[in-house]
Amino acid sequence: MTALSEILAKDVTHHVPGSHPLAGDHKGLTAVLGYYQQLGVETAGSFRVEVRQLFADGRGHVMSVHHATAERGGKKLDADGGIMFEIVGEKVTDLDECVEDLDIGNDFWA
Repeated sequence: MTALSEILAKDVTHHVPGSHPLAGDHKGLTAVLGYYQQLGVETAGSFRVEVRQLFADGRGHVMSVHHATAERGGKKLDADGGIMFEIVGEKVTDLDECVEDLDIGNDFWA
C-alpha cells in the first residue's frame, strides 16, 4: 500500500465496472486504497493479478491487460481484464477498469 500511495494522486479515481457491491467509482486516495484492501479481505488474501501486457501512448495513458484469480465463498474467479491509467506528472489520476465478462465479476463479488 505504501508503494501505491506514492504513485496515486490524492484525488485519484478508480472506476470499477459491474453491479456488485465493490463496483462503482472509488474517489480519493483513501477510498481507492480501501477498495484494494477490500479485494484482499473479501478473498482472504487469495486475490492475484498477473499483468500480461502494458501499452503506452506517450501522452499520459497506459493500458494494462491482466489475468485475475481469487477464491471467495466457494466461488473461483479466473478472468481477464484491463485498466486504462491516466497519468499526470508522475501520479496516476484515473483508473478505468474493464473486464472481459461483466457477469463473471458480478457473480463472484455478489
